[in-house]
Amino acid sequence: MKKTTEIELTDKGVNYISGEQNRDFFVMPDIGAEIAKIEQQNPEIEEEAELKEELFKDFTVKSERIHTMSQLLKAYTLFEKDVEYVVIDNKVMIVDEQTGRIMDGRRYSDGLHQAIEAKENVKIEALTQTFATVTLQNYFRMYSKLAGMTGTAITEAGEFWEIYKLDVVEIPTNRPIARDDRNDLIYKTKREKYNAIIDEVTKLSQAGRPVLIGTTSVEISELLSKLLSVRKVPHNVLNAKLHKKEADVVADAGNPGVVTIATNMAGRGTDIKLTPDVKKAGGLAIIGTERHDSRRVDRQLRGRSGRQGDPGSSQFYVSLEDNLMRLFGSDRVAKMMDKMGLEEGEVIQHSMMTKSIERAREKVEENNFGVRKRLLEYDDVMNAQREVVYKRRRHALQGERLKVDIANMVYDTCEVIVEGNKAANDYKNFEFELIKYFSMTSPVSEEEFGKLSAQEITGRVYKAGYDHYKEKMERNAATALPVIKKVYEDNANNFERIVVPFTDGVKTLNVVTNLQEAYESDGKQLVTDFEKNISLAIIDDSWKTHLRKMDELKQSVQLAVHEQKDPLLIYKFEAFELFKAMIEKVNKEIVSFLFKGELPSGNPNDIREARNVPRKKENIQTSKEEIPNSDELAARNRAAGQTQRQRPAVTETIVREQPKIGRNEKVTIKNVMSGESKTLKYKQAEPLISKGDWVLIQD
Repeated sequence: MKKTTEIELTDKGVNYISGEQNRDFFVMPDIGAEIAKIEQQNPEIEEEAELKEELFKDFTVKSERIHTMSQLLKAYTLFEKDVEYVVIDNKVMIVDEQTGRIMDGRRYSDGLHQAIEAKENVKIEALTQTFATVTLQNYFRMYSKLAGMTGTAITEAGEFWEIYKLDVVEIPTNRPIARDDRNDLIYKTKREKYNAIIDEVTKLSQAGRPVLIGTTSVEISELLSKLLSVRKVPHNVLNAKLHKKEADVVADAGNPGVVTIATNMAGRGTDIKLTPDVKKAGGLAIIGTERHDSRRVDRQLRGRSGRQGDPGSSQFYVSLEDNLMRLFGSDRVAKMMDKMGLEEGEVIQHSMMTKSIERAREKVEENNFGVRKRLLEYDDVMNAQREVVYKRRRHALQGERLKVDIANMVYDTCEVIVEGNKAANDYKNFEFELIKYFSMTSPVSEEEFGKLSAQEITGRVYKAGYDHYKEKMERNAATALPVIKKVYEDNANNFERIVVPFTDGVKTLNVVTNLQEAYESDGKQLVTDFEKNISLAIIDDSWKTHLRKMDELKQSVQLAVHEQKDPLLIYKFEAFELFKAMIEKVNKEIVSFLFKGELPSGNPNDIREARNVPRKKENIQTSKEEIPNSDELAARNRAAGQTQRQRPAVTETIVREQPKIGRNEKVTIKNVMSGESKTLKYKQAEPLISKGDWVLIQD
């Protein structure tokens, strides 16, 4: 887990880099103490603001500086070229540690990739931002049915059951296995191990047997290639740098005397065909240069040989300097080797040693499974939030429930404003927030604000606000219609879709709409697309920011273990608060833009084509770029089937009739299938109700 491993400068290192002139170069200012010092001086308001601004600026600069230094240290000390990444065509490409293949298009986040690019002196690309995340486990669990087939699933049977509730069934081989799987050969040093491998490969190749050498990194595959070249042994190399040749190299790997160096996972799923001469000579010989952390990967390497009852052999070479051996008791084995008086190049081959390596790997696998399971537990929190946000996006894209969603957003925003200001008894701020978000004056007087309940005020504000919104949208459609007519009826234009700019006075967003539909619906289609585009833009922007905050939260909660608290529990509480704040912010921003957003008033030059697709398409070939998406097709089909103007859809507004239920209030719920009833706190009942398995029958 090198990506999550932290590395810090020592005090000596900080002093060395800071230099004599600026000892505080990497020292973060204490914001609270510094603000208190500024306020004690009783400066003028302008001077105080300037001093505080300077303090925050210094804090930001130093924070970024420390982060950059940390990522550079990590790049130089923890990430090795040709192991974790390779440089191809002047670009840093990540290598998958499990498969040895290039992860094309993937980049390390949080400035780490840029640090590695600086280290390798290649072009530093722009920072990437996460737009969406999902773990593979949650992605697979989205399917109603799951199944798979692999030759190495039995080692992970426990994980398959625990994560996916999938049983693993071991199917007997079609023909008996004739492969000779030998005990591991254990050497004291890597040098001795590699010399032994080269000797064995040379001997096997001369005997007319094809050899497949499995390596755990690009670096080792290139080292072995050099050693074989010195011995003048012809060979092919297949690693992350040469992955495009994989099929050709694997197809040739079964010919007599051919030596192939590959990553452990290369060629899986491909039968290496053996000639009759090779079968007589003993079949394909597998040479493993190191034991992988995962037994599954080694089994896949072994499985290249001995297919369909073919002869073959597999032999793994291990040294006490290998990562796996260093982790699990290589010192004890080294002492035993010394006592036995083993000389340079001598080897241990014993089933006891092979079994101890197997046990060591089981421990590593258990630890890796624990890491994946913990990752899934964190992602389950994200998954619940993801489902809510993506459901909103679907409503906005499909448009069927968007009007109901907007009505709910208006109601929720009214409720937040009323409840917050009612609790503080602040009528002035209540009026200000209504103007800020709804661009309307208060429908209740100050006297009524004091007398009425929060729910009654919310109902009145919502009714006035939603009526105001409907009038505004009708007015906007009427205002835009003459402009749309002018553009549509102008024979010089052959636009199919147009881009219309909307502004709320601060920012401008472009809305794409179908010109013909906007014309035929008297501008109402433009209003619908306005609602859709604004909702999508704000939801997406807020979700991206939320993902970054969730990443930061996930890292910060790990410190809770020092307080003997469960980080996952704290993550769940904090994530809920973050999500609640994000949804509230989304509601306010969408409502604010919809209520303030203005359509162009009478200037056809503001409208431009979205894509140069002619309206009449009888004799025109459609290019790849012009193929419409599913939304456009649906819109066109609707337009083609219309013989008369559509009546505006009636919006069902969802208004809460009952008082809002507190999280700790007791409620009674009933199972829709079994009829069973139970009484719980609302916060415990809410997840069951949201799934649809239970309904609220009493509050």
